[in-house]
Amino acid sequence: MSRQRFIIEMGMGVDQHGQDPTVAAARAVRNAIAHNALPGVWEVANLDHPNQMIVDVQVAVPFPEQVRQDEVLAVLPFGQKTLTLEDGGMVVAGRAIAELNDKNDDMYIAVAAVTVSIER
Repeated sequence: MSRQRFIIEMGMGVDQHGQDPTVAAARAVRNAIAHNALPGVWEVANLDHPNQMIVDVQVAVPFPEQVRQDEVLAVLPFGQKTLTLEDGGMVVAGRAIAELNDKNDDMYIAVAAVTVSIER
């Protein structure tokens, strides 16, 4: 069998308050998959269940070593999931608001690519 890519979706996520790279990463993945339906996985690829999809996620985010990977992958409802994190994204100056538990003025921006593949 060989792995064949079916779709690649891109997304962006921001944590404006809280300075949590996991929040930015999870939002980027959610954004990437938010407007997709994959009936072709069932109809064309002839899968019995969506957990047969292979879902590879790449996220570039500030401070990737701080990302709680299980929380990012939990955004995906189905599939055999993997996550690759890399240093990237952006840190942008915002405005700290004490009531939102900000540590500083930083906003974290992450970008994600979600690739769905099938074994054929």
